[in-house]
Amino acid sequence: MHRAYDATARVEVVNGRGGDGGIDIKVTHGSRVRIFQLKYYPDGFPTSTYKGRRKSIRQSFARAMEHQPWEWILVVPCTLTTPEREFVTSLAAGHKVRIEVWDRPMLDGLLATHADLEASFTRKPLFEAAKVYQLERAVFMDGARDVSARVAALGRQVDGLDADWTLDFARQGDVVVQTLRAKHPRAHEVSPVEITLTGNGPLAPDLAESVRRSLGFGLPDEVVLPRGAVESLTVSGPEWLSGEHRDVEVRWQPAGTVPLAETAVEMVFLDAGRVVASYPGTLAHVGRGSVGRSLTVNMTGGSMELMTPEASGASASLRFTFAVEKLEPSAALRLIGMRQRIMNGGAFEVRTDAGVIGGGELSPNSEAARQEVAELRSYVEDLDVVQRHCEQHFPVPGEVTPTERVALRMARLLIQEHCAVSPFLPRIRFHLSGEDSPILRAMLSGRPHAFQGWNPVCPIKIAGRQLDLGPVRFHHPRVVVDEEDGRQALAALEAGRAEGHVVTVRPEGGECFRLLRHDATPRNDWTPMPLELPGFAEPR
Repeated sequence: MHRAYDATARVEVVNGRGGDGGIDIKVTHGSRVRIFQLKYYPDGFPTSTYKGRRKSIRQSFARAMEHQPWEWILVVPCTLTTPEREFVTSLAAGHKVRIEVWDRPMLDGLLATHADLEASFTRKPLFEAAKVYQLERAVFMDGARDVSARVAALGRQVDGLDADWTLDFARQGDVVVQTLRAKHPRAHEVSPVEITLTGNGPLAPDLAESVRRSLGFGLPDEVVLPRGAVESLTVSGPEWLSGEHRDVEVRWQPAGTVPLAETAVEMVFLDAGRVVASYPGTLAHVGRGSVGRSLTVNMTGGSMELMTPEASGASASLRFTFAVEKLEPSAALRLIGMRQRIMNGGAFEVRTDAGVIGGGELSPNSEAARQEVAELRSYVEDLDVVQRHCEQHFPVPGEVTPTERVALRMARLLIQEHCAVSPFLPRIRFHLSGEDSPILRAMLSGRPHAFQGWNPVCPIKIAGRQLDLGPVRFHHPRVVVDEEDGRQALAALEAGRAEGHVVTVRPEGGECFRLLRHDATPRNDWTPMPLELPGFAEPR
């Protein structure tokens, strides 16, 4: 019964010495209750003989109905006749209950499914061992197929050792690995197995920390104790399993994860009891050990681990890890914001809809550490602004060059309609419109002069992607025209042939230009001039 139902329901076997109230076995699954009535009637319950048997079944059924079961099942070790089966099903008249019969064919089928149970009660140890011994002395005439058959047969013998536990085994070179496996979910309750470790001196610091995390707080870590750290391992349980072992390596890891009732959580930061920030996450693990409790919260790109000691006044420990690479900037900014809140210190809580499940008080980090995270946030914010403006969305690059970082900051300033200073190549070419003016003649004659203009495109390159910021205006306070270009341009003006003439200018005293987005409010004295800007996409 436990094998059939333990995975999904709770099985209770009733000792009837004090009266079983119509229940031999009770199986509860949520709000549904199944009641099993066991009758040892090997010859059935015909009307011609054993007349008291039908009366006994009817009385047991009536007592069971007082518990309002969803299903009532009669179990008998015989094959029912048609009249006997009709008698059982007729009991349902006037009741809202399902009625089933588990008879001899049904019981035989269940024993076939769980053959190891029968073997554990009926095996003859010496006889079975003798057969296996003789078989192992035989020659492997059928090669690999014979090996598989021998191993399978040996496995069936091992399964018959115990109703609750078995051993899986494998050969790796000269080493035989045996793995204890429960046959059903309640094996540890029905037949407990206790393991006692005796250490061999103090553990190395990292190993001691692993033990503390796993056994102390119930975190889902695998722990490996090497041979040198273990003096002995003693197993107490079924007789065939019990014993002391030396020269062993010990590994333990968490059992299968139990589904959590709630997984949606919030990491909430408080100031004088007021919520100042909250971040969503998913509850991945809740554990308990000899020292305290633990929980793990996952979010996109990051993970938070909290260990809370049970001892009064002891400090909680919080570990937050994250990586922004390969995340969208908006997701990366959430992680960075959470990291900054943790580094700033103060009170925090982990909440579900049902209430607070963890929390504590954080100490602030150093100013240098906080500044490092602030710089990372500035970079990701710049990338987020530029991506949204250009409508090109891609994950945060693993690294950017210093040149790309400068260009990214300049791009954000331009997008937000600030003036910016951008490094250009030292020479810029523009076309004369043919219009004569004192300012133009002054520039062509070689005198330094302020220069302003606009460009319809403003591309930058980030992580191998070309992003176009759109049109920009630019300005430099002092530029000069190359001497030869200036003489030719003045001659063209004098001859009336200046239209389309190309002139090269260079900044005086530096290579920086001030820029302003084209859609921003321009200076009144700016005169747009058509320009060619070679190398604009490759700022230095």
